[in-house]
This record gives sequence, C-alpha cells and structure tokens, in this order.
Amino acid sequence: MEKETVSHSVPLLSMDILEKAAECLRTLAHPHRLLIVQILLDHEESVGELARACEVPSHMVSEHLRLLKDRGFLDSRRDGRRVFYSIAEPALASIMHCIEERFGPPQETGKHQ
Repeated sequence: MEKETVSHSVPLLSMDILEKAAECLRTLAHPHRLLIVQILLDHEESVGELARACEVPSHMVSEHLRLLKDRGFLDSRRDGRRVFYSIAEPALASIMHCIEERFGPPQETGKHQ
C-alpha cells in the first residue's frame, strides 16, 4: 500500500522537534506554573513572594521553579539568602499571550470565547 502525501503550504516540523515541544508544553501545563510565568513576565520575584501570589507553600513553588528552570524557561540570581527568578525564554510571552487571548476575559469587541 502506497503512503499518501498531503501538500502543505508551510514546512512541517520534524517529529523530534514536535516531541521536544510537547515535553516543554507538558512542563507548562499546570495552573501554578502558568501563574508563575505570568508574574515573572512582568518582573523578577522571590520564592516567598511567588508562594504568596500562588497561595501555596514555598516548597511547592520551589519545585515548580525547579522544573521550569531545568527546562530552560527561567533564570535565577541569589541576593543574600533570597533567590530571585526571571524569565529566560522570551517565547513564553507569546505562549502566555495565546492563553490570555483564548481563555482571558472577553474583549470589548464583542468576541465570545
């Protein structure tokens, strides 16, 4: 049986690239991690402040931050005993923009979700 081909106007990404992208998206696919990214897109923040904003214990935020940092999404810097986190991956802004456009409050243009 011959394999059918489908014509595409844009080049398709390889399965290796799509697998890496899916793994990164799985890392982001948690409400607290998305909130952390949203906060850090605005300004750097410490673990304690992120824990307060997320309303979860610091150790849970630290685990989320570790996952995000291991994936290359975040940078950190130490200032005395405090560690501050910031966005390392600029593409996170585009991803959050897509999420906000799709799931955010309806715009005044009358567009419905």
